[in-house]
Amino acid sequence: MRVKLVVQVKLLPTPVQAAALEATLRACNEAATWAGQVAFEKDVKKNFTLREHVYGEIRARWGLGAQAAQHVIKKTCDAYAVLKVNLGAGNLGRPGSKRYRKATEKPIFFRPEGAQPYDDRMLSWLIPDRRVSIWTVCGRVKNVAFVASPEHLAALALYRKGESDLLYRDGMWFLNATCEIPEAPLNTGPVDFLGIDLGIVNIATTSDGEIMAGRELNRIRLRERDLRTKLQKKNTPSAKRRLKKRRRKEARRARDINHKIAKHVVAEAERTGRGIALEDLTGIRERVRLRKPQRATHSSWSFRQLGQFIAYKARKAGVPVVHVDPAYTSRTCAECGHIDKANRVSQAWFACRNCGFVDHADRNGSRNIRARAWELWRRGAQSTAPAPPPRQRGGVGRRRTITASDARCASSAD
Repeated sequence: MRVKLVVQVKLLPTPVQAAALEATLRACNEAATWAGQVAFEKDVKKNFTLREHVYGEIRARWGLGAQAAQHVIKKTCDAYAVLKVNLGAGNLGRPGSKRYRKATEKPIFFRPEGAQPYDDRMLSWLIPDRRVSIWTVCGRVKNVAFVASPEHLAALALYRKGESDLLYRDGMWFLNATCEIPEAPLNTGPVDFLGIDLGIVNIATTSDGEIMAGRELNRIRLRERDLRTKLQKKNTPSAKRRLKKRRRKEARRARDINHKIAKHVVAEAERTGRGIALEDLTGIRERVRLRKPQRATHSSWSFRQLGQFIAYKARKAGVPVVHVDPAYTSRTCAECGHIDKANRVSQAWFACRNCGFVDHADRNGSRNIRARAWELWRRGAQSTAPAPPPRQRGGVGRRRTITASDARCASSAD
């Protein structure tokens, strides 16, 4: 078994090379937008069928090569496939709602700087020289320099396979390359489990008592939220531009912290021969009722993303992961098992009314999660670390919920 990861490298093109790359992205996305309009009007959203209607026109009108035209058509079909999945899952509201109609009554639009996939016929890697040769509408551009860490260079040299995506973001050029890394053999005999309690004040607390991303991070999040509120009230064009920039920065920070937490948790479990115990938080937003001031805090961290990062890193390392029911883990004494709402005396502290055991509340909860995972494992439960979610094509307009670049759970911060 192999784990599909994405290695991101930063391109360092010259001004002439950058102009050729920019012209290529614009041409490909204009062609994809036109192909999306044809697919919408003729209701033809399958790859080979749509190709009959648009392939010749794309090559003649935008001057794209055969492989580039094929990828443009496939990108368009993939975008409609993702839209169909989102509609079926209810992510765009109920049928007939304003949001649902907005998503279905117009063709898909691709941003001019949206990502474009490349295969090995269009892109050649010269990893020892840290150069790439890439096709553009202005001809083949050779000796485009790139930079990457030694770990990423090794992964590219050994495991790169499949397509790569050309990205333009915040004035910088990137290539996202797919790598299929072999999984380590699963540890079928863990000596114990490392319980992870996820929370709002402390993002993650282990059953060893280690708190990761706690109050210091929350002060940063509160400051960012206050600044976001002020900018929203101003509602000027410059404030909107700054909001957009801050939003991307906050997302990058959260993603980086989630990667660091996941990496540390998996490394600790692997070092000690343990598995990882996580809470099954599926549907938590629908199950939990909160007062209005608490809703923003409750929804401001991507615990799903953290769980995905832990899952794929665990599969890569051969560490078993078990998800448990989190019900009453915060009210249950990890020493005697007594369950009482009064046991949770405050957000930070747990004091058992039965045996008098006192501990940090999140550590007590993580110990309960560990115990439940160990019990499930002894009963024959298997590792529940899922495979990474399927890739989604990017470059779609803001009115869609399709991701703008690459939606794999792996990233260059791995």
